[in-house]
Parts: sequence; structure tokens; C-alpha cells
Amino acid sequence: MVLTISPSTLVFVLALITTVAWARPGSEDIDERDTAHQVHRTRRSRGIKDFNPEDDSEFWINGAQNLLSTKLGRKPITGQAKNVIMFLGDGFSIPTLAAARVYLGQSLGATGEETVLSFEEFPNTGLSKTYCVDSQVADSSCSATAYLGGVKGNIGTAGVTGRVKVDDCAAMRNVSNQVPSILKWSQDAGKSTGVVTTTRITHASPSGTYAYIANRDWENDAEIKNSGQDPDICDDIAEQLVNKLPGKNINVILGGGRKEFRPRDFTDEDGTPGSRTDDVDLIEVWKADKVGRNASFRYLWNRDQIMSVDPTDSDYVLGLFNRDHLEYHLLANRRKEPTLEEMTTFAVQALKKNPNGFFLFVEGGRIDMGLHDNKAHLALDEAVEFANAVQAAVDLTDEEDTLIVVTADHAHTLSISGYPVRGNNIFGISGTSSVDNLPYATLSFANGPGYKQPEEDGTRYDISRDNTMDANYEFPATSPLYSETHGGDDVAVFARGPWSHLYAGAFEQNFIPHVMAYASCVGNGRTSCNDNRK
Repeated sequence: MVLTISPSTLVFVLALITTVAWARPGSEDIDERDTAHQVHRTRRSRGIKDFNPEDDSEFWINGAQNLLSTKLGRKPITGQAKNVIMFLGDGFSIPTLAAARVYLGQSLGATGEETVLSFEEFPNTGLSKTYCVDSQVADSSCSATAYLGGVKGNIGTAGVTGRVKVDDCAAMRNVSNQVPSILKWSQDAGKSTGVVTTTRITHASPSGTYAYIANRDWENDAEIKNSGQDPDICDDIAEQLVNKLPGKNINVILGGGRKEFRPRDFTDEDGTPGSRTDDVDLIEVWKADKVGRNASFRYLWNRDQIMSVDPTDSDYVLGLFNRDHLEYHLLANRRKEPTLEEMTTFAVQALKKNPNGFFLFVEGGRIDMGLHDNKAHLALDEAVEFANAVQAAVDLTDEEDTLIVVTADHAHTLSISGYPVRGNNIFGISGTSSVDNLPYATLSFANGPGYKQPEEDGTRYDISRDNTMDANYEFPATSPLYSETHGGDDVAVFARGPWSHLYAGAFEQNFIPHVMAYASCVGNGRTSCNDNRK
């Protein structure tokens, strides 16, 4: 018997099948997802060479086995750390780290993803929780109190406890609210100390080594006045560095920020005025203090000077190489400003002469600023310069007696997304949206000045019309802000040297200096020198 179906019945059956198919839970999402992955796989297969060593399992197995053997052969170093160097990549989030790795590799002619930054070879790694007492997402000042002083404080403050709110001068002056840093603990133990940064030396992160301040913006007396406070009562950050302890005893100070030390009517070495309103030249005060102590000293203001002097011939060195922050490495006048690597090398050589050892804080501060501007080129280049500085310190020290810790103060909102083929330019296009058929970048931000206004018809901005290879290009952001924000992610901690294995797992950010103190036998807490339970 032959089954006959009328045209109307056929239409009904087809409609029913279609309805059932669309009614399956998640069927639409599954189909779209499978399609996207299929396109991705097809595109990749056309973009990769016929053969390379990574195509064989032996490549990966041998690599993993070699790493396993290396790790099995390592034993924890448990002697005293004569020296401690803390490297702080400001805003150096984990996505930024991954992107910097690719950027470095591609600049050397490789695909990039497999590249290793200097500190990624350190044997010990952990995760630091960066929130502050009153803020889910940290800034560079409250976080500095944590990773330098071992105590968490409020956003916008540095070197003080959570009892000090922003602009509370009286609470800031209360000694019981002040949080001495590991730099101060190291000085008390007879060690030399140094601070190196690519920002103003009075900026948030470096100020955490020596200042007790209720507002991170109080870098000079004029800023205190602007907050409605009395600079004769509240000492600004530059003043604390020059006149107070532990700032006046720091042996090596290298960075930017001359304007915070010079009066407004003073023209500095570059022909630019200062910012102070108290008519005090704190650079001259710094020099006079060293003369009064019969100590040898040098004041430096350009690269030629720092590259030509013997780092060991002075007890104290103050180097201020710009009126403001140092320039981005990609844009800097290389004859005028030293690199972070050069400043780090100078500092380590200068501090090593102390038989008691030293503590050195080194900040790659302009990583953060490039990210705030959504300028990924500048930020990633600063990150690579930071890694170069770490390598310089590794080359100049002995792992057996020097603890080196590399971390960040907070994260940022940079993301690496899409399905770009292996070796795709990190600053390039990741793919094309299947929704609006417009391209999107591999690098983008949750917010910031890189926000692209939609077209008049409401369609998304087409970034293919942009030159994303321009060093000053602002990468796309989802929400428009004048300055991109920090992120609340945990940040990585990399460590090598005595007791570095204690940086394992996830821990509060304020744990970081307690390990450094334990290893180097400074401070009032438990140390490896007084611990009978090692």
C-alpha cells in the first residue's frame, strides 16, 4: 500500500518538526557554538604550516618531563636572606602578563605565546588577594601599605592603618596609626635601602616605603592646601622623604618627580618650574642633610650622569630624571632618561657594598598608566622593560643569599579574547563577530577612553578602519571612562631565593612582607633567625 500525504499535511508535519527542534532546551546555543568552533578549526587548519615539532606528542611530553626533573631537583633554600629585592609591576595583571609574553616573543620574531618572561622561571609562585579594608578593588596606595607594611589600609591612603580615612590629617599623625614598612625594618637591622621607580618618587607605590599619608595626592604642600588642610601640620610626601625617617636614610633614590621638591618660582635643569608653594627647595635640603652628617652623596638628573659615575663611591644618591613621571620607554629620549634596567643595575651595585645586606624596592610604574589610557602598546612595552630589570637583578645577585619577589599591586581590566590563530599579532584583529559581521580586537578593556561610539545607525564601530599598530592607539573599551579602572583580580607572586617556597597558594596581600622579613631576619615578628621550629 502506498502512503499518500496531502500538501497541507506535509506543511503541518514540517512545521511540527521545526517547532520541536527549536523547542529543545539550549539547542540554539549549541548549534551556534558548534558552528563558531567549526569555523575556528577550519580557519586554523589553513593558517598553520604542514608540520612543526609541536605537532608531535614527544615535543610536549619531553618538555613536561624536563620541567618535572628540574622541579624535583630543586630543594628549598632555607638560609638567611642577606638581601631582599621586591619588584612591583604596577597594575601587572595576569592577562597583562600573558599579553606581554606574546609581545616580547613577537618582537623577537617568534609566534610569542611560548615566550617566557625572566621572572616566570622563578621556582615559586602564589596568588595575592588585593582588596583593601574599605574597597573591593585596590588602588596603588592602600595596596602598598599591604605588600610593604604587612597591614591593609583604606583606599587613597599609604603607610597607615584602616583607622585613617582619606584627608584625616590628625589620624595620620597619630603614631599608633602609622605602619612602618619593610624598608624601615631593614634600616633598623643595619641594612642599606633603595627605592627605584619609573614614576614620580613621591607617587603612591614608592611612597609606601617611607611615608605615612592620609591622601596619596599630597605629594607636595600645594596639594595639601587644595584639600583644605594645613601643610604646616600635615607633612607632604616629598617632605617626609627628605626630612623624616626612614626617608632621609634611604641610600639610593631613583625615579622622577622633581617638581614635588622644587618651588614654583624655581626653574629646574630642564627649564620647568616646581610645584611647591612653601619656597623650600627640598633637593637642596637633602644635600644639606648629607653634608651635615659628613656623608658622601650625589644628586643626578640625567642618564649621562648615572651611567658615568661609580655606584659605590657615594653613601647616598638622589636621582630625579624628569620633572614628572619618566617617559614611556617607547617614547623616551634615551639620552636623557635611564631605563628601569639601568637604574636597577645601579642600585644593586651601590647597595651591595654593605656587608649587612640591603633591601631594594623597584617599581615598573608606567605599566599601570598605559593600561589606564587603554594604550596596550605602551603598557606591554613597559612590562617587558620591567622583566629586563628583574633579569638584571638576577644576574647581579646570588640565589642562595638574595630573596627576589616579583608581584603586582592590583589588576586591570585588559582581556585577551577570541580565537586568533597561533602567532597572530597581539595588537591585531582576533576575529569577526557572527552577529554583526564586524571585527573585534584580541586586546580590549572593560572600560576606559578607548570606547568607540556606535555609528549613527546604531551599528558597532568598525575598528578595521583604525591603525591598531600605532604606539598610542587606544584599544576598544566596553564602557566609556576618561581613565580605565583597576581590576579586582588576584595577582601573581613570583619568588626565588631563601624561603621563597613560602609564597605558595592564595594568600592576603599583606602576607608578602612578613615572608621577606622572616627570610631576612628584620622586623619584630617571627624570623628564620629566631625561629626554633624551622
